[in-house]
Amino acid sequence: MRRDQALLAVTASVVAFGLVGCGSDDSAKVPTAAGGATSKVSGTTSGQGGGGDMAAYVKAQREYAKCLRENGVDAPDPDAKGNLDFGDGDHVRALKRDPKFRTASAKCAPSLSAVPESVEKNNRPKLSPEQIKTMRKYAECMQKNGAPDFPDPGADGFGEGRWDQSSAAAQRALRVCGPIAGAPTSPGPGKG
Repeated sequence: MRRDQALLAVTASVVAFGLVGCGSDDSAKVPTAAGGATSKVSGTTSGQGGGGDMAAYVKAQREYAKCLRENGVDAPDPDAKGNLDFGDGDHVRALKRDPKFRTASAKCAPSLSAVPESVEKNNRPKLSPEQIKTMRKYAECMQKNGAPDFPDPGADGFGEGRWDQSSAAAQRALRVCGPIAGAPTSPGPGKG
């Protein structure tokens, strides 16, 4: 995945998480592509989609979990969509600081598989008409404030395509338009 596609995915995720929320379930997922923890999203679309991609991804996730277990980490098997549920956010944060987990993660890194685009699309939350309207408003704001190539959202509310977010104008657009989607205008100090 190219840098501009990755940033678009991150932007879409921030917007989707801000719009959909995380519900009352405190469990956390650890995505394998980036190795960081994210909150579990409720309201994913039904159906498997991606057929062979999904099967290959789940198989790779099983190999990763098996490798973690072989290296001393109590790792669960992935669910039918390849998600590894390591528990609530506090447990995931503690796990990520555990030297045993870090060592196992490094050893098992070759088993990691990027989330196939078809699987990623299938796992997107279903947005309400109001949320789709907000996504359109966000895209319009981005286009008017320095990112004219920011993709218009489709019928599902998610944009497809590449845009150049490396320019100062595009970065300014992200800061200006972030509040529309519930994203902070400037990140706070990092932790950890």
